[in-house]
Amino acid sequence: MERDVMEYDVLVVGAGPAGLSTAIKFAQLNKKNNTNHSICVIEKGSEVGAHILSGNVFEPTALNELIPDWREREAPLDTPVKKDVVKYLINKNISIPVPLPAILMPNFNNHGNYIMSLANYCRWLAKEAESLGVEIFAGFTASEVIIEDDRLKGIVTGEMGVGKDGEKKPSYQPSMELRGKYTILSEGCRGHLGKQIIKQFNLDDGKDPQHYGIGFKEIWDIKPDLHKEGTVMHTAGWPAKGTVSGSYCYHGKNNQLYMGYVVPLDYKNPYLSPYDEFQQWKHHSGISKLLKGGTRVAYGARALIKGGYQSRPKMSFNGGLIVGDNAGTLNFPKIKGTHTAMKSGMIAAETVFDALENNNFGSDLIIYEDNIRNSWLQKELYKARNFGPLLHKFGNFMGPILAAIDQFIFRGNLPFTLNHPTPDYACLEDASKMPKIDYPKPDGVISFDKLSSVYLSNTSHEEDQPCHLKLKDENIPISVNLPKYAEPAQRYCPAGVYEVVNEAGQDKFVINAQNCVHCKTCDIKDPSQNITWVTPEGMGGPNYLNM
Repeated sequence: MERDVMEYDVLVVGAGPAGLSTAIKFAQLNKKNNTNHSICVIEKGSEVGAHILSGNVFEPTALNELIPDWREREAPLDTPVKKDVVKYLINKNISIPVPLPAILMPNFNNHGNYIMSLANYCRWLAKEAESLGVEIFAGFTASEVIIEDDRLKGIVTGEMGVGKDGEKKPSYQPSMELRGKYTILSEGCRGHLGKQIIKQFNLDDGKDPQHYGIGFKEIWDIKPDLHKEGTVMHTAGWPAKGTVSGSYCYHGKNNQLYMGYVVPLDYKNPYLSPYDEFQQWKHHSGISKLLKGGTRVAYGARALIKGGYQSRPKMSFNGGLIVGDNAGTLNFPKIKGTHTAMKSGMIAAETVFDALENNNFGSDLIIYEDNIRNSWLQKELYKARNFGPLLHKFGNFMGPILAAIDQFIFRGNLPFTLNHPTPDYACLEDASKMPKIDYPKPDGVISFDKLSSVYLSNTSHEEDQPCHLKLKDENIPISVNLPKYAEPAQRYCPAGVYEVVNEAGQDKFVINAQNCVHCKTCDIKDPSQNITWVTPEGMGGPNYLNM
């Protein structure tokens, strides 16, 4: 079947902070130079921001460069940070404040930063992009890459209206080709196409494997007398079981509390459930008192990319660039990636604009790496490089101490670079070697089950469509993962997608794909690397409002 084709000078895949910053900067260069290079952004969410989730304490460094008059343009940054609190949780009832001054803890000094909704921030960026002439198409998935003559030429959108049986329904809409002289992949963490391109062009040769965490977020409406607008609190310690997990509580506007928990995905125990760790953490006396009489109004989960400097792949290839968390630009010690993602997109726009102006189409813009290297982005990521490996190598007690020495005393300038050469999925030990973990049952007041949480994420998929969670071998979950690892998909998934049920005396692996919140954890942590996340039908997935 012949597909419709739309051609652009620049095609951006993903309307997150990196992709939208790419589009805005490129459009600004068009305006400044009186050129008319076309640019298009494609976004798989039902609208811009629908799939965006982050803590988020925002550092405005890149925004100050991109849109200096953002205050006058009513950017949704109206909750400046007023106070930082850091605590170590000893157990359910005891915590120790970490009273070091900001000069010794630059990564936890948020003076000049803002508590915000990243989803709403991206919606604002999208309006800014459209006002500059950028075309944005939401609700369309980038399903496949178009590779011709060893170059990326664009993407193929996903078909709509295909049933589980593969047959076309009356609502069928064919795919189409979006082609660009350059394609910018800005899909966020563990991007479906970015993963393929990194492999296709060997962009990670000589690099450490990428590393990830799973981050949870809930928004609570809390009592006004418990709310302290502008307060930022981070904790470590309890209830982490053999992991260097951490949490956050951000007091936003309108008596709302943004709270969440991050579990590194290099954990060893297959019985560990990141979701249940998060729910248990909320029962700490210092956390639960904030929630007393409050109401949970939103839930979401998303993998985050934290490999950093040693794991960042080459970000240029024939016909395109990879930007933002698709490549791993998050600053893990700061727990911030929005400003770095934006900067990578801005540099990408400048690089591609220069190429087009010089009639250089579809080449490998290796100068992009030089441009990054000469920016503050490179300096920031380089100084953060040893943080993650120290945590992994020395565990959840000595690791944080050594990482603190690296960051707070030496400012990331130790004369060596550590490595973390084991992929997260390969860190799991056999279940027979690990202790089982019995988590408390949710009480329905402070802690909740997975399905009630998925309900709050507004997740929706057309049920009669092919499953977007592909098994390379349908036998592996029961024949390999169950006996060896107690099938950890039942526990690492934050949305109850995977189950092992017994029918007529036979164990069966069940995939509830309609629950999927697109966190990508299964694609990352499956110990057999048997699960591949691909794009479902357009507009499917969560519909986050203020996350």
